[in-house]
Amino acid sequence: MIRFILADLRRLWMGSLVVVLLVALATALGVSVVLQERALRLGSARAADRFDLVIGAGGSETQLVLSSVFLQPSPLPLMSGEVLARLAADPRVDWAAPIGFGDSFSGYPIVGTSTMLAQNLSGGLTEGKIFVREGEAVIGAAVKLSLGGEIKPMHGSLEEGGETHTELVYHIAGRLRPTGTAWDRAILVPIQAVWHIHGMEAEEHSEDGEHEHEASGTDNAEHGHAHEKAGADHDGHEHHGEADPDAALDESWTAAAPGLPAILVKPKTIADAYKLRQDYRSGNTVAVFPGEVLTNLYATLGDAKQILVAVASGAQALVAASLVLVTVIHIGQRRRQIGALRAFGAPRGAIFGIVWLEFFFLLAVGIALGFTLGYAAALILSGMFSQTSGITMPVGFAREDAGLAAVLLAFATILAALPAVLAYRQSPAQALRA
Repeated sequence: MIRFILADLRRLWMGSLVVVLLVALATALGVSVVLQERALRLGSARAADRFDLVIGAGGSETQLVLSSVFLQPSPLPLMSGEVLARLAADPRVDWAAPIGFGDSFSGYPIVGTSTMLAQNLSGGLTEGKIFVREGEAVIGAAVKLSLGGEIKPMHGSLEEGGETHTELVYHIAGRLRPTGTAWDRAILVPIQAVWHIHGMEAEEHSEDGEHEHEASGTDNAEHGHAHEKAGADHDGHEHHGEADPDAALDESWTAAAPGLPAILVKPKTIADAYKLRQDYRSGNTVAVFPGEVLTNLYATLGDAKQILVAVASGAQALVAASLVLVTVIHIGQRRRQIGALRAFGAPRGAIFGIVWLEFFFLLAVGIALGFTLGYAAALILSGMFSQTSGITMPVGFAREDAGLAAVLLAFATILAALPAVLAYRQSPAQALRA
């Protein structure tokens, strides 16, 4: 029986190849959707795990996380520098790091922050040292620049027609270890230098110290005026200041510190994290756990996944219908062969087994090839996303994927039975007369 099936497949190799490719492409579509969605969830969750608590001015929690954790450029309001001073002095806080956005270099975002974050973000450096002067920078693992290289910050991005700052040129002092997050593509510089080149001086605070600045990124606006994008123009112009590349860093945060869009906080305990989150969820500030925000995003992502899965299922149903039509035509063309086998004494059960096994083999090969193609497609898509975002996207099969394979094989078992039943019901005389 096996020799007969192999000989039949060799004789009808072109039709067999078409069946295999149809099944493979339909399967690959569904598998790639499942794997890509899972990789996105795992990659973003692992990226957010490095940041316990994010505090920013009152506004969108989702946008705060996207900007501070995933470094997506977007307008953020500035909060008073007094918030940073309070957090730095809070006994419940292990460390608090300010971050400021708005500038870039060669497509890499420049993030103003403190030496504390640079030391703790990736667990150390692969080469060089942490910045200790205003004119030094530390680059992420995926930044394709060399130690000692110059970085000329650009206001905004090249695509937006950004303007290159002439107040300061950073020199690369060190490179961080890989983190698998968007920060691998970031250039970290002292927040003090960012404040200086944007003309942000120490502020006078009112008694409550909680007035809010409608600004974004790292530019300082006049009181009462709103910024229109992070670290960008306000009132149609930009303020520039003076910076000394050899100036030592002063990270003793006081209430007079300039405004900033976000603060990354490392609480000492889980209980402290929840208390801090509650304390800073006021009208002027918002405190979020990145994981909670991602849960809401996953809910939206889950809806999108259902739509994509429905599209993939529709494609698979169309392929199944096409295969049914192909098999019916195929059996019609093989009626004489089937009749000859019956005439030579082949029982109905043997005919059923030959036709079923032959078609099931084609479907099973198509399913296996589809899983391979789907995995390869997910790897390519994840690699492209990781290259542009810096977030590591782990692509891999899980236990539930075995269930998907079992369902597809069960469907193949039923689908292969259709031509086998048609062949089983044909009488030798009718087949030979056809």
